[in-house]
Amino acid sequence: MKMNDAFLASMREAMELLRTAGPLEATEAIQRALRTSSPWGSKEGSPAPAQVVEALLPADGSLFRNDVPLAKTPFASSLPGQARKAPSPSDVEARGHFSLKTFANHAGQRAYKLYVPSSYRNEPVPLIVMLHGCTQDADDFAAGTRMNALAELHGFLVLYPIQPTEANPSRCWNWFRPGDQQSGRGEPSLIAGITREVMASHNVDADRVYIAGLSAGGAMAAVMIHRYPALYAAAGIHSGLPQGCAHDLPSALAAMKGGKLKGASRVDAPASMAQPKRPVIVFHGDTDHTVHPSNGSRMIAPFEVGEALKRTERSSDGGGHAYTRQFVTAANGVDAEYWLIHGAPHAWAGGSSRGSFTDAKGPDASAEMVRFFLAHPQHR
Repeated sequence: MKMNDAFLASMREAMELLRTAGPLEATEAIQRALRTSSPWGSKEGSPAPAQVVEALLPADGSLFRNDVPLAKTPFASSLPGQARKAPSPSDVEARGHFSLKTFANHAGQRAYKLYVPSSYRNEPVPLIVMLHGCTQDADDFAAGTRMNALAELHGFLVLYPIQPTEANPSRCWNWFRPGDQQSGRGEPSLIAGITREVMASHNVDADRVYIAGLSAGGAMAAVMIHRYPALYAAAGIHSGLPQGCAHDLPSALAAMKGGKLKGASRVDAPASMAQPKRPVIVFHGDTDHTVHPSNGSRMIAPFEVGEALKRTERSSDGGGHAYTRQFVTAANGVDAEYWLIHGAPHAWAGGSSRGSFTDAKGPDASAEMVRFFLAHPQHR
């Protein structure tokens, strides 16, 4: 007996949710599909929900088990870099010092790793906060982005907050939950707290603190630059989503699919078109099938309101991928760059194959983010 098309479409959506929101949200999507439609197209003779789930998931239950490597799950082949072994810390330490620490506040506890370049002599230096994507950790993200190597070249610190499986079974930052979208609460308070702890323990130039992320990490970076403009001077968002685009699972899935937004988050309804507060550089592949490319243009839209200055350049020499690069200066003088990378998937552009979710073809997103960041200190 053949499953109907609508139900199969719901299952495909659930699988993609697993990548950016985690297995609990994917399971909820499956349960919702079971409640609203018959998988086999008719009520008569339809199997029980348990039989439907059994037909869709592997017999060993590996899809939602945390101890099974993602490369062994049914959809691993569609995830760039996931079949590779996660790097060891020694792979990414370079000549500097890469240490593991823990921070705690009223919202909970998070581990983080801090890279201090070999040139650091307690002089004021920039700090870049890097938020990993789902299924990643600090070592994986550092290896894939090669941000520590750039820290050696330019002399800045790199901070990697780590999302534990206790907070999200797939280690996704919970960017779509109202409790994790506000300053002083939830995950934003933890990320900001870790940032301030590093600023207190090292000689960080407070005018040159930046934040960046990939996918779910990019979506959380968008939250952070909106909620903490006094802390972060600029943000880099790769394959992410705009602040305030979702407030629960259905709205998150709609935003990921590129559907028309009916409004921003209930927490911050006008956020999506508010006057920009800080510079942003955005990267998105136009063949990203996990987070729709329209999310990249939506992040730049607030900069284009009113008498904005705009310039566009196109290049076929991106180290492999052609790209369209848009420069925008908002009416209030805040800059943005948007790199639409042609033929690129849901992966960090110009990244190393030693990390997951990377695309070795350029442009080099890490180098371009660093260039953009260092050109945009905060002016107090």
